[in-house]
Amino acid sequence: MSTVDARYQPPMPVCAGEVRLERDLLGEKAVPIDATYGIHTDRALANFPLSGRMVHPELTRALVLVKRACARANMETGDLPLHVGEAILSACDEALSGLLPEIGITDALQGGAGTSANMNANEVLANRAEEILGGRRGDYARVHPLHHVNLHQSTNDVFPTAIKVAAITLLRRLEKSLAALQTAFQDKEREFASVVKMGRTQLQDACPITLGAEFSAYGEALSRDRWRVFKCEERLRVVNLGGTAVGTGITAPRDYIFCVVDKLREDTGLGLSRAENLVDATQNADCFVEVSGILKAVAVNLMKISSDLRLLASGPRAGLGEIHLPEVQAGSSIMPGKVNPVICEAVGQAALRVMALDGLTASAAMSGQLELNAFLPLLADALLEGLSLLDAACAMFRTKCVEGLAADPAACEEHVHRSWATVVALVPAIGYEAAVEVAREVRETGKTVPQAVLERGLLSAPELRRLLSAETMTVLGQGREGKP
Repeated sequence: MSTVDARYQPPMPVCAGEVRLERDLLGEKAVPIDATYGIHTDRALANFPLSGRMVHPELTRALVLVKRACARANMETGDLPLHVGEAILSACDEALSGLLPEIGITDALQGGAGTSANMNANEVLANRAEEILGGRRGDYARVHPLHHVNLHQSTNDVFPTAIKVAAITLLRRLEKSLAALQTAFQDKEREFASVVKMGRTQLQDACPITLGAEFSAYGEALSRDRWRVFKCEERLRVVNLGGTAVGTGITAPRDYIFCVVDKLREDTGLGLSRAENLVDATQNADCFVEVSGILKAVAVNLMKISSDLRLLASGPRAGLGEIHLPEVQAGSSIMPGKVNPVICEAVGQAALRVMALDGLTASAAMSGQLELNAFLPLLADALLEGLSLLDAACAMFRTKCVEGLAADPAACEEHVHRSWATVVALVPAIGYEAAVEVAREVRETGKTVPQAVLERGLLSAPELRRLLSAETMTVLGQGREGKP
């Protein structure tokens, strides 16, 4: 299920009760006394009243996982006292269990390349670890947000790494949703294998096809999407954690740099590796653009498929009406009895949104300058929203539309019977010019194709029946002289 809606939050309330004073570079500031966050988070809440959305939940979770891995690495190298490290790990585990809800409360769009989100995690984890060791929130005497939780890190390696961890997690969910949707279409392919209908090109009658064949194309497109999504995870596995500010690893000891990604790999179960060129991995965000392009391809297919289903179900009495979509809600406040294809419409809107988010992702990625991209919060918001939207759209499409849709064989048969386009099946036997004359007569007189062919003596009745049979018209290719 998508978590996007849960990110819309009212403004943080102003505390009218007791406060504590915290200090940073800019001076002192009052922070609500019971807050697990600190001065940096408080400034961010005041500075960035932009989208009304908090940081994506998966990105928040990924930030905590990164902090956990960093604490483990610093404990192993002896740079973090074991009792402090254990308290930080306990705080991380509580956060991962949903017990520290003030992590991730900063606005999704923020200046500073993600510094506010990083400091928010540092402060909440530090305050909880401080409590675990017997201190009070805001003391930071035992556990400090920067000296301990953020030890040997920078926002510039933590935040991009967390985006990749979050994106991989969501990619895996999307791949499962695509697989389930693909299976649903393949089930319909088998169910509709014998339903002959009129195929259409440019919205005009073309030649007969089976409804199952149409649905097989939808399943095949989703199969490609599933494979692309599965493969593009590889683009995100290389992270810059350990590179600190600009990819040189400044302030971080070598043994920490060489083990911290191993710890993150263990904690996440993801096949992560340290970038060979940490400067490149800190500067450039093109891998996210590549992944976003895959999401756009998924969105394109969902848009096309959902539009096709709307068209096939149109009417139902005065349109094509070749399939029936599940009725999930009344369609009109003024037209009694009307039911609209709302699930397909919603899928199409989600697809359009993802395509727009792809443009945002690309724009954010190219807005980096020199050693860093300050627009990563926008990139993360767009990419992760797109992943969540597609996951939710696929699940909704499958459960509320595809699995319950049904064919209308009578409508399909009627369209085939009424169309002169079936004459295309006779071309190998009677020739193109004769077929044109038959089609012209059918269009002008309203006769059926069999009537016109028999009256012209072009074929015998048995031969005509064989050539216009469902099996002959829909089999793959034809033998010589029109024989299948």
